[in-house]
Amino acid sequence: MKRIVGQITAQSRRVITGLCVALLMVVWAAPAVHAQSVTVTAITIEGNQRVADGTILTFAGIDVGDTVSTAELNDAGQRIRDSGLFERVDVIPRGRVLLIEVVEYPTINLINIEGNARLRDAQLLQLVQSQPRRVYNPTQAEADTAAITQAYAQQGRINAVVTPRIIRLPDNRVNLVFEVIESAVTEIERVSFLGNRTFSDGRLRRVLDTKQAGIFRTLVSRDTYSPDRIARDRELLTDFYRSRGFADFVVQNVDVTLTNERDAYLVTFNLREGQRFSFADVSVRSEIPSVNAADFERAVKVRRGATYSPVPVDTDVDRIERLALQRGLNFVQVEPRITRNDRDLSLNVEYVLVPAPRIFVERIDIEGNGTTLDRVIRNQFRVVEGDPFNPREIRQSAQRIRALGFFQNASVDTRPGSSPNQVIVDVDVVEGPTGELSFGANFSSDTGFGLIASYRERNFRGRGQRFSFDISTAENNQRYGIGFAEPNLLGRDLRFGVDLSYRTTNNENALYDTEAVRLSPSLRFPVSENGRLSVFYALEYTDLSDVSDSASQIIQNEADEGAVTTHALGYNYSYDTRRTGLNPNAGIILRFGQEFGVGDAQFIKTTALAGAETKIFNEEVTLRATLEGGLLNYQDSSSRVTDRFFLNSRLMRGFDPGGIGPRDADTDDALGGNAFAVARFEAEFPLGLPSEYGISGGLFLDIGSVWDVGETGTANVLSNDPLARSVIGASIFWTTPIGPLRFNFTEPLDVQDFDNPKSFDLTISTSF
Repeated sequence: MKRIVGQITAQSRRVITGLCVALLMVVWAAPAVHAQSVTVTAITIEGNQRVADGTILTFAGIDVGDTVSTAELNDAGQRIRDSGLFERVDVIPRGRVLLIEVVEYPTINLINIEGNARLRDAQLLQLVQSQPRRVYNPTQAEADTAAITQAYAQQGRINAVVTPRIIRLPDNRVNLVFEVIESAVTEIERVSFLGNRTFSDGRLRRVLDTKQAGIFRTLVSRDTYSPDRIARDRELLTDFYRSRGFADFVVQNVDVTLTNERDAYLVTFNLREGQRFSFADVSVRSEIPSVNAADFERAVKVRRGATYSPVPVDTDVDRIERLALQRGLNFVQVEPRITRNDRDLSLNVEYVLVPAPRIFVERIDIEGNGTTLDRVIRNQFRVVEGDPFNPREIRQSAQRIRALGFFQNASVDTRPGSSPNQVIVDVDVVEGPTGELSFGANFSSDTGFGLIASYRERNFRGRGQRFSFDISTAENNQRYGIGFAEPNLLGRDLRFGVDLSYRTTNNENALYDTEAVRLSPSLRFPVSENGRLSVFYALEYTDLSDVSDSASQIIQNEADEGAVTTHALGYNYSYDTRRTGLNPNAGIILRFGQEFGVGDAQFIKTTALAGAETKIFNEEVTLRATLEGGLLNYQDSSSRVTDRFFLNSRLMRGFDPGGIGPRDADTDDALGGNAFAVARFEAEFPLGLPSEYGISGGLFLDIGSVWDVGETGTANVLSNDPLARSVIGASIFWTTPIGPLRFNFTEPLDVQDFDNPKSFDLTISTSF
């Protein structure tokens, strides 16, 4: 019992001792806390030269008479520092007097950028927010450094190092210098795909804007990494697959990694293709009692068995809605309802006509167009103020505005109008450059080496008009041209154009010179979804000069007629489905035109072309076939060498200029013909080289002839009959930064003894 009491007593002593110690500490600390609070009776500020005392006191938030603690003094000092005006701030209590000592940041005298070669000073200084004659702020200087670094990263130089440095000057001034170490371009070393079973990596790479670094990496800008370009590539891949029947296609993610050396990117697109679908049943149904669905069935072009694509579905919807408007049905919209048949991988499409909300367009507001006139943008709308509102038409109008190519960015949105049944359409655009001035060179085996210069303006004086001026001077000919076009004459889809050209040839390849001037105004307008018709007038002046005494008698007789001026009326019709047809892998083009001479020279000149193109073997091989011909018929007189047809290498490969056709047996002069016909067949395919090299191969077969020189007199003319020639050949296509090159190697199959074949030709064209 005594032992227990003893233990309790010892424990009690320890507790009592601890409480006493704690009480003494509290008593000792209480006066100290009281001592850390001070009532300010005066404030002294030292070290400021530019910033007024009142400004500093405002930042501090302390007035004479305030009682402040140490924590509040620290807060006041931090508020002064946060102003960004001072390099150092000290808040010191001296009794009841508060001393604020500051060291002001210096003033920036000038800003320089050193070490930059790839980006000019003017480009980088636009990114710098620090300004001369303003206070230097290290936080802002760091932000400027980050902006310059980002500019280099956008150029593919992610390893660029930018260091801000200051050089002290008298009177508390500094020079701010950004030292740049640019580093090399961090290229995209490889673009690969995972999950693609149908199309090869090479085929998919040709879809993308992003390209792998190739042998011309210093010239090709698309081999640098850009997040915006990658986002665009996702859209391009999705459009590519879905237009080919892969309704469930999705880009799951894009993996972008740097190599260990940080000198290249590796980009991998992870894809889920899904299955390829085709169209099954396609029908039209109306949920509006007064509308008969059968009246709209003729507007449907999608057919059973065709490969699925959302493009023809949208086109059908547009046709049906336009037909409804033509029938006076304003508030009708079409909903394409698609049902899947997973067993046979087909899709049923039902176009359902449903009532649309009775909403009208109150007005169209356009902003951002400092150069382009409002009417140019309004011409892209098929609706005006007061018309029924159609969301699809507004979306298509936005696409047409972007397709003009006048704007860096164009957005079209809607917002509620002044009443519940009205909307306001807002168009916001950002003007972009629309002019192009280029100088360059070209080479052709036909005409030799030449220089070219051109100026093109797509938005002339902000009116949406087009103006162009071209000069081309080759060894054997020169051409000068001026063109002007108004694409929306009278606010309609009617294009007015006028072209003036001047051409000359010298006697490098012939025993005479030619001169021709042509002025031709024209009107062009759509006649169907893919068809265009143009009508024109042509005034042409032609002359033969410097005819050698050893030239053909036919040409000498034609030169004796002197200069000839002709007037003609004509038309051209074209039908092209290569980009707007239902099949993205195939298309046709048809052209037919006639020119009728009036006045002294009466003639009919007819030209025609029919071409088709398709892709096979999962779009790795492109097949093309073209038939082209012409016929010139003079009624009361005869044609001249300046009027007749010649087969150059564009029309038929494997021959020198004038290498086939009617020819004077005595002088070997090529005379041209009043008729020609050519059939061209070609296949283009990859050669197994990396796609970034831009090299592909081809095989071709050309069959054709030109004949009928007209009046021959006493001249001995060879090949005046339609004798067909044929050549086979191989091509190498090379897309280079200096222009597209094409090498043709040909071998004649069926030629005449007096023809002039050639085994090789090269064409190249570039602008810079």
